[in-house]
Amino acid sequence: MLHVVHHADYMAPRPERGSFRFDKYYLVMEELRASGYPVTIHAPEPMPRQWLEAIHDPDYVDEVFRADVPRHKERRIGFPVTPAIASRVRHTNGGTWLAAQLARHHGYAANSAAGSHHALHDTGAGYCVFNDLAVTANRLIAEGDARRVLIVDLDVHQGDGTASLTAGREDIFTLSLHAEKNFPVRKARSSRDVALPDGTDDDGYMAALTRHLPEVVADFAPDFVLYQAGVDPHREDKLGRLALTHEGLAARDRFVVGEARRRGLPIASALGGGYGDDPRAVAGRHAASMLAMAQQNAAFPPPPTMSGD
Repeated sequence: MLHVVHHADYMAPRPERGSFRFDKYYLVMEELRASGYPVTIHAPEPMPRQWLEAIHDPDYVDEVFRADVPRHKERRIGFPVTPAIASRVRHTNGGTWLAAQLARHHGYAANSAAGSHHALHDTGAGYCVFNDLAVTANRLIAEGDARRVLIVDLDVHQGDGTASLTAGREDIFTLSLHAEKNFPVRKARSSRDVALPDGTDDDGYMAALTRHLPEVVADFAPDFVLYQAGVDPHREDKLGRLALTHEGLAARDRFVVGEARRRGLPIASALGGGYGDDPRAVAGRHAASMLAMAQQNAAFPPPPTMSGD
Protein backbone atom coordinates (compact mmCIF):
# COMPACT_ATOMS: atom_id res chain seq x y z
CA MET A 1 0.00 0.00 0.00
CA LEU A 2 1.19 3.49 -0.90
CA HIS A 3 0.03 6.13 1.56
CA VAL A 4 0.11 9.44 -0.31
CA VAL A 5 -0.92 12.90 0.86
CA HIS A 6 -2.78 15.06 -1.63
CA HIS A 7 -5.10 18.07 -1.59
CA ALA A 8 -7.13 19.86 -4.25
CA ASP A 9 -5.33 23.11 -3.41
CA TYR A 10 -2.06 21.62 -4.71
CA MET A 11 -3.33 22.48 -8.21
CA ALA A 12 -3.44 26.25 -7.82
CA PRO A 13 -4.49 28.24 -10.90
CA ARG A 14 -1.46 29.21 -12.94
CA PRO A 15 -0.39 32.77 -12.03
CA GLU A 16 -0.31 35.45 -14.70
CA ARG A 17 3.44 35.85 -14.30
CA GLY A 18 6.11 33.19 -14.12
CA SER A 19 6.79 29.93 -15.95
CA PHE A 20 6.10 27.41 -13.18
CA ARG A 21 3.49 24.80 -14.08
CA PHE A 22 1.11 23.39 -11.47
CA ASP A 23 -0.61 20.89 -13.77
CA LYS A 24 1.81 18.07 -12.98
CA TYR A 25 0.33 17.70 -9.49
CA TYR A 26 -3.04 16.30 -10.60
CA LEU A 27 -1.30 14.33 -13.35
CA VAL A 28 0.84 12.60 -10.71
CA MET A 29 -2.33 11.38 -9.03
CA GLU A 30 -3.75 10.23 -12.36
CA GLU A 31 -0.58 8.24 -13.01
CA LEU A 32 -0.72 6.66 -9.56
CA ARG A 33 -4.36 5.65 -10.02
CA ALA A 34 -3.63 4.23 -13.48
CA SER A 35 -0.78 2.10 -12.13
CA GLY A 36 -3.12 -0.34 -10.43
CA TYR A 37 -0.99 -0.27 -7.29
CA PRO A 38 -3.04 0.03 -4.06
CA VAL A 39 -3.04 3.67 -3.01
CA THR A 40 -4.64 5.37 0.00
CA ILE A 41 -5.01 9.14 -0.31
CA HIS A 42 -4.88 11.37 2.78
CA ALA A 43 -5.85 15.06 2.80
CA PRO A 44 -3.70 17.41 4.90
CA GLU A 45 -4.72 20.27 7.10
CA PRO A 46 -3.02 23.63 6.40
CA MET A 47 0.21 24.09 8.31
CA PRO A 48 -0.38 26.16 11.46
CA ARG A 49 1.01 29.66 11.26
CA GLN A 50 3.09 29.34 14.42
CA TRP A 51 4.85 26.24 13.07
CA LEU A 52 5.89 28.19 9.99
CA GLU A 53 6.98 31.15 12.13
CA ALA A 54 9.29 28.85 14.12
CA ILE A 55 11.44 28.61 10.98
CA HIS A 56 10.52 31.61 8.84
CA ASP A 57 10.49 35.33 9.62
CA PRO A 58 7.01 36.09 11.03
CA ASP A 59 6.83 39.22 8.86
CA TYR A 60 7.41 37.11 5.74
CA VAL A 61 4.84 34.54 6.88
CA ASP A 62 2.37 37.39 7.29
CA GLU A 63 3.14 38.68 3.78
CA VAL A 64 2.35 35.25 2.35
CA PHE A 65 -0.81 34.77 4.40
CA ARG A 66 -2.08 38.17 3.23
CA ALA A 67 -0.92 37.48 -0.36
CA ASP A 68 1.01 40.75 -0.18
CA VAL A 69 4.56 39.59 -0.88
CA PRO A 70 6.84 42.37 -2.19
CA ARG A 71 7.61 42.17 -5.88
CA HIS A 72 11.33 41.59 -5.36
CA LYS A 73 10.56 38.51 -3.28
CA GLU A 74 8.06 37.28 -5.87
CA ARG A 75 10.78 37.57 -8.50
CA ARG A 76 12.99 35.32 -6.38
CA ILE A 77 10.13 32.84 -5.95
CA GLY A 78 9.35 32.82 -9.67
CA PHE A 79 5.63 33.64 -9.53
CA PRO A 80 3.28 36.03 -7.68
CA VAL A 81 1.85 34.89 -4.37
CA THR A 82 -1.90 35.06 -4.90
CA PRO A 83 -4.51 34.02 -2.31
CA ALA A 84 -4.71 30.64 -4.09
CA ILE A 85 -0.94 30.23 -3.83
CA ALA A 86 -1.02 31.21 -0.15
CA SER A 87 -3.57 28.49 0.52
CA ARG A 88 -1.61 26.04 -1.60
CA VAL A 89 1.67 26.43 0.28
CA ARG A 90 -0.04 26.10 3.65
CA HIS A 91 -1.51 22.79 2.47
CA THR A 92 1.69 21.50 0.82
CA ASN A 93 3.59 22.18 4.04
CA GLY A 94 0.84 20.50 6.01
CA GLY A 95 1.18 17.64 3.55
CA THR A 96 4.79 16.93 4.41
CA TRP A 97 3.91 17.00 8.10
CA LEU A 98 1.06 14.53 7.53
CA ALA A 99 3.30 12.29 5.41
CA ALA A 100 5.77 12.22 8.31
CA GLN A 101 3.02 11.19 10.73
CA LEU A 102 1.84 8.47 8.35
CA ALA A 103 5.41 7.21 7.97
CA ARG A 104 5.63 6.75 11.73
CA HIS A 105 2.84 4.18 11.44
CA HIS A 106 3.45 2.66 8.00
CA GLY A 107 7.20 2.99 7.53
CA TYR A 108 6.94 5.13 4.40
CA ALA A 109 4.52 7.77 3.12
CA ALA A 110 4.69 10.38 0.37
CA ASN A 111 3.57 13.96 -0.09
CA SER A 112 2.51 14.49 -3.70
CA ALA A 113 3.91 18.03 -3.62
CA ALA A 114 6.44 20.21 -1.73
CA GLY A 115 10.13 19.48 -1.23
CA SER A 116 10.53 23.27 -1.24
CA HIS A 117 14.20 23.31 -0.39
CA HIS A 118 15.13 26.78 -1.72
CA ALA A 119 12.86 28.79 0.62
CA LEU A 120 14.88 30.92 3.05
CA HIS A 121 14.19 32.61 6.39
CA ASP A 122 12.60 35.81 5.10
CA THR A 123 11.85 35.04 1.45
CA GLY A 124 11.05 32.29 -0.98
CA ALA A 125 13.22 31.38 -3.96
CA GLY A 126 13.38 28.96 -6.87
CA TYR A 127 9.62 28.18 -6.99
CA CYS A 128 9.61 27.61 -3.21
CA VAL A 129 7.61 29.74 -0.76
CA PHE A 130 7.91 27.97 2.63
CA ASN A 131 10.47 25.27 3.42
CA ASP A 132 8.37 22.25 4.33
CA LEU A 133 11.45 20.08 5.01
CA ALA A 134 12.91 22.41 7.63
CA VAL A 135 9.49 23.16 9.14
CA THR A 136 8.58 19.48 9.43
CA ALA A 137 11.97 18.46 10.80
CA ASN A 138 11.77 21.18 13.43
CA ARG A 139 8.23 20.18 14.39
CA LEU A 140 9.01 16.47 14.62
CA ILE A 141 11.66 17.30 17.21
CA ALA A 142 9.50 19.88 19.02
CA GLU A 143 6.63 17.38 19.31
CA GLY A 144 8.91 14.63 20.60
CA ASP A 145 8.28 12.46 17.53
CA ALA A 146 12.01 12.39 16.77
CA ARG A 147 15.26 13.36 18.41
CA ARG A 148 17.46 13.51 15.32
CA VAL A 149 16.18 14.05 11.77
CA LEU A 150 18.16 13.33 8.61
CA ILE A 151 17.09 15.27 5.51
CA VAL A 152 18.24 13.49 2.34
CA ASP A 153 18.03 15.88 -0.62
CA LEU A 154 18.51 14.22 -4.01
CA ASP A 155 17.03 16.96 -6.16
CA VAL A 156 19.38 18.00 -8.98
CA HIS A 157 19.62 21.43 -7.32
CA GLN A 158 21.34 21.93 -3.98
CA GLY A 159 18.98 22.32 -1.02
CA ASP A 160 20.41 25.72 -0.09
CA GLY A 161 17.38 26.94 1.85
CA THR A 162 17.16 23.82 3.98
CA ALA A 163 20.88 23.96 4.67
CA SER A 164 20.67 27.62 5.72
CA LEU A 165 17.58 27.20 7.91
CA THR A 166 19.05 24.24 9.82
CA ALA A 167 22.68 25.38 9.97
CA GLY A 168 24.31 24.85 13.34
CA ARG A 169 21.69 22.42 14.61
CA GLU A 170 23.06 19.19 16.00
CA ASP A 171 19.68 17.46 15.80
CA ILE A 172 19.11 17.97 12.04
CA PHE A 173 21.53 16.74 9.37
CA THR A 174 21.25 17.77 5.71
CA LEU A 175 22.75 15.58 2.98
CA SER A 176 22.59 17.03 -0.54
CA LEU A 177 23.67 15.27 -3.75
CA HIS A 178 23.32 17.73 -6.61
CA ALA A 179 24.72 18.92 -9.92
CA GLU A 180 27.71 21.09 -9.09
CA LYS A 181 27.10 23.64 -11.86
CA ASN A 182 23.33 23.94 -11.49
CA PHE A 183 21.16 26.43 -9.57
CA PRO A 184 21.78 28.03 -7.13
CA VAL A 185 24.98 29.68 -8.27
CA ARG A 186 25.94 30.45 -4.68
CA LYS A 187 25.59 27.26 -2.70
CA ALA A 188 24.90 27.12 1.02
CA ARG A 189 26.76 24.65 3.24
CA SER A 190 24.82 21.48 3.98
CA SER A 191 25.96 19.15 6.74
CA ARG A 192 27.38 17.17 3.83
CA ASP A 193 27.41 18.26 0.18
CA VAL A 194 28.21 15.92 -2.69
CA ALA A 195 28.62 17.99 -5.86
CA LEU A 196 28.36 15.90 -9.03
CA PRO A 197 29.81 16.77 -12.45
CA ASP A 198 27.56 17.35 -15.44
CA GLY A 199 26.46 14.18 -17.16
CA THR A 200 26.82 11.90 -14.13
CA ASP A 201 25.05 8.65 -15.09
CA ASP A 202 23.35 5.89 -13.12
CA ASP A 203 26.58 4.16 -12.15
CA GLY A 204 28.36 7.34 -11.09
CA TYR A 205 25.37 8.56 -9.13
CA MET A 206 24.84 5.30 -7.27
CA ALA A 207 28.55 5.08 -6.50
CA ALA A 208 28.31 8.44 -4.73
CA LEU A 209 25.02 7.68 -2.99
CA THR A 210 26.03 4.24 -1.75
CA ARG A 211 29.24 5.70 -0.38
CA HIS A 212 27.81 8.71 1.45
CA LEU A 213 24.32 7.80 2.67
CA PRO A 214 25.22 4.72 4.77
CA GLU A 215 28.13 6.62 6.27
CA VAL A 216 25.92 9.57 7.24
CA VAL A 217 23.25 7.31 8.73
CA ALA A 218 25.84 5.40 10.75
CA ASP A 219 27.57 8.55 12.03
CA PHE A 220 24.54 10.77 12.67
CA ALA A 221 22.22 7.99 13.92
CA PRO A 222 18.88 9.61 13.01
CA ASP A 223 15.56 8.28 14.18
CA PHE A 224 13.60 9.85 11.29
CA VAL A 225 14.36 10.50 7.61
CA LEU A 226 12.83 13.15 5.36
CA TYR A 227 13.55 12.62 1.68
CA GLN A 228 13.44 15.29 -1.04
CA ALA A 229 12.87 12.95 -3.99
CA GLY A 230 13.16 15.32 -6.94
CA VAL A 231 13.20 13.56 -10.32
CA ASP A 232 15.14 16.32 -12.07
CA PRO A 233 18.40 14.28 -12.12
CA HIS A 234 16.71 12.46 -15.03
CA ARG A 235 18.59 12.78 -18.29
CA GLU A 236 15.57 14.32 -20.07
CA ASP A 237 14.78 16.91 -17.42
CA LYS A 238 14.58 20.45 -18.74
CA LEU A 239 16.47 22.00 -15.80
CA GLY A 240 18.80 19.14 -14.88
CA ARG A 241 22.43 18.53 -15.81
CA LEU A 242 22.71 14.90 -14.79
CA ALA A 243 21.95 11.78 -16.84
CA LEU A 244 19.99 9.30 -14.78
CA THR A 245 17.63 6.90 -16.53
CA HIS A 246 14.24 5.70 -15.29
CA GLU A 247 16.03 2.65 -13.91
CA GLY A 248 18.62 4.84 -12.22
CA LEU A 249 15.98 6.92 -10.44
CA ALA A 250 14.22 3.76 -9.27
CA ALA A 251 17.48 2.30 -7.96
CA ARG A 252 18.17 5.58 -6.13
CA ASP A 253 14.75 5.62 -4.47
CA ARG A 254 14.83 1.96 -3.49
CA PHE A 255 18.27 2.41 -1.95
CA VAL A 256 17.25 5.44 0.13
CA VAL A 257 14.13 3.76 1.47
CA GLY A 258 15.99 0.51 2.05
CA GLU A 259 18.73 2.22 4.06
CA ALA A 260 16.11 3.77 6.33
CA ARG A 261 13.73 0.85 6.67
CA ARG A 262 16.28 -1.87 7.29
CA ARG A 263 17.27 0.14 10.36
CA GLY A 264 13.63 0.49 11.41
CA LEU A 265 13.53 4.21 10.59
CA PRO A 266 10.35 5.84 9.24
CA ILE A 267 10.86 7.83 6.04
CA ALA A 268 8.61 10.41 4.40
CA SER A 269 9.20 11.79 0.92
CA ALA A 270 8.29 15.12 -0.66
CA LEU A 271 7.89 15.46 -4.42
CA GLY A 272 10.68 17.89 -5.30
CA GLY A 273 11.72 19.08 -8.74
CA GLY A 274 10.88 17.71 -12.15
CA TYR A 275 10.58 19.87 -15.27
CA GLY A 276 9.80 19.45 -18.94
CA ASP A 277 7.58 20.51 -21.81
CA ASP A 278 5.44 17.38 -21.39
CA PRO A 279 3.93 17.57 -17.88
CA ARG A 280 2.56 14.02 -18.11
CA ALA A 281 6.02 12.60 -18.74
CA VAL A 282 7.31 14.48 -15.68
CA ALA A 283 4.32 13.32 -13.62
CA GLY A 284 5.05 9.75 -14.71
CA ARG A 285 8.56 10.03 -13.28
CA HIS A 286 7.24 11.30 -9.96
CA ALA A 287 4.62 8.55 -9.77
CA ALA A 288 7.20 5.89 -10.62
CA SER A 289 9.43 7.28 -7.87
CA MET A 290 6.72 6.96 -5.22
CA LEU A 291 5.75 3.49 -6.39
CA ALA A 292 9.37 2.29 -6.25
CA MET A 293 9.63 3.55 -2.68
CA ALA A 294 6.32 1.99 -1.63
CA GLN A 295 7.35 -1.36 -3.12
CA GLN A 296 10.67 -1.23 -1.29
CA ASN A 297 8.92 -0.35 1.97
CA ALA A 298 6.64 -3.36 1.57
CA ALA A 299 9.63 -5.62 2.28
CA PHE A 300 9.85 -4.31 5.85
CA PRO A 301 7.52 -4.37 8.87
CA PRO A 302 6.12 -1.08 10.24
CA PRO A 303 8.44 0.79 12.64
CA PRO A 304 8.02 -1.21 15.86
CA THR A 305 8.35 1.74 18.24
CA MET A 306 5.65 3.69 16.41
CA SER A 307 3.03 1.06 15.59
CA GLY A 308 1.15 1.47 18.85
CA ASP A 309 0.90 5.30 18.84
